[in-house]
Amino acid sequence: MVNTLNWFEIPATDFERAKTFYAKVLDVQIYDDPNRAYAYLPSDPEKGGFGGAIGFGENFVPAITGTTIYLDGGNDLSVPLSRVESAGGKVILPKTAIGNNGFIALFIDTEGNKVGFHSMG
Repeated sequence: MVNTLNWFEIPATDFERAKTFYAKVLDVQIYDDPNRAYAYLPSDPEKGGFGGAIGFGENFVPAITGTTIYLDGGNDLSVPLSRVESAGGKVILPKTAIGNNGFIALFIDTEGNKVGFHSMG
């Protein structure tokens, strides 16, 4: 096993709103699945990365409790974190040092999910 994590799903109550939020915050293009309300976030498995998606439907229920996923904050998570509130989310933990493991931050997205960023800078 190379990575413990290999896929994640972010639940949405308003699919279009969630896609708009993550596209703006991450400054990426999100790709719709043509067969269902499911949209893929960018990933590069050839470089050892893994991906995730935004999902909508009865099995996708947003939550602020339970498992927290940490999205890649790039070289400095302050950059995507600075876009959270203008995109409709709320920062609940500002950029915080975690010793030799870099920095984390937490936010609530437009759907009510608690999500984090991690970066080394």
